[in-house]
Amino acid sequence: MSAITAAAVKELRERSGAGMMDAKKALEETNGDMEAAVDLLRAKGLATAAKKSSRTAAEGLVGVAVDGTKGTAVEVNSQTDFVAKNEQFQDFVRKVTGVALGVGANDAETILAAAYPDGGSVQEVLTNNIATIGENQVIRRARTISVSNGRVVSYVHNAATAGMGGIGVLVALESEADAATLDGLGKQLAMHIAAAFPLALDETGLDQETMDREAAIAREKAAESGKPAEIVEKMVEGAMKKFAKENALLSQLFVIDNKTPISEVVAQAGKAAGKEIKLVDYVRYQLGEGIEKEVSDFAAEVAAAVGA
Repeated sequence: MSAITAAAVKELRERSGAGMMDAKKALEETNGDMEAAVDLLRAKGLATAAKKSSRTAAEGLVGVAVDGTKGTAVEVNSQTDFVAKNEQFQDFVRKVTGVALGVGANDAETILAAAYPDGGSVQEVLTNNIATIGENQVIRRARTISVSNGRVVSYVHNAATAGMGGIGVLVALESEADAATLDGLGKQLAMHIAAAFPLALDETGLDQETMDREAAIAREKAAESGKPAEIVEKMVEGAMKKFAKENALLSQLFVIDNKTPISEVVAQAGKAAGKEIKLVDYVRYQLGEGIEKEVSDFAAEVAAAVGA
């Protein structure tokens, strides 16, 4: 067997992201064949990645990217906030968001099957990242929105770096108004969306299951008043109108002045620009939203590890 040089170990580590001892052992097992060693580490990495894929990934980053009339938001999760600060992870999120924009992705599967800018598929790169970083990572969701004429504007709240952070927002404005006007309005609307968390663009888009649940809660509260059934139903109707108004974006009150409905904010901007402006769509992704995080009992984990 040929001698394993420090330079060969260094090269393999750089190509694979593996640790020094793992790289040295792989070269020894493949008699110094660099390509065979890379394949061996990839095979071992796949096994490691499969084992780690069962762990809950609720941290990570939301990435946004826009190109004039089109924009995409992507949520990529990791197990810990520490990994979200990792340069390799951030580079992956940045490139994956660009890929998603290019293919117009509206689901993770489309992104995973797409070609990665540095070679291979996104799925292959993700699997390797899980092995080299040492944590489960998941492309959770993606959505692309566009307009035929106008602008899609992005905003990131709690940004970790350019184009990615804790909350990513896209706003689609249909209009012939100039780009500067639409970008300025879009940024204000996106900041409102990040803060106000609308559930739909307008009342017709509110989820029926959510509405039914809210109606049941309102009915239970109204029934406690002891009023007649017909009065209870009127109370429920009033409560539901209030809920819809407060949770549909176009009827929400603008967070800047807390008195002007968003629909009026858009109308006023269009009047000032001399061109009609329509807010036609939006996306709001908040990191980890809806994911049930595992609660770790560190003492129990240590006890289990030592066989206590």
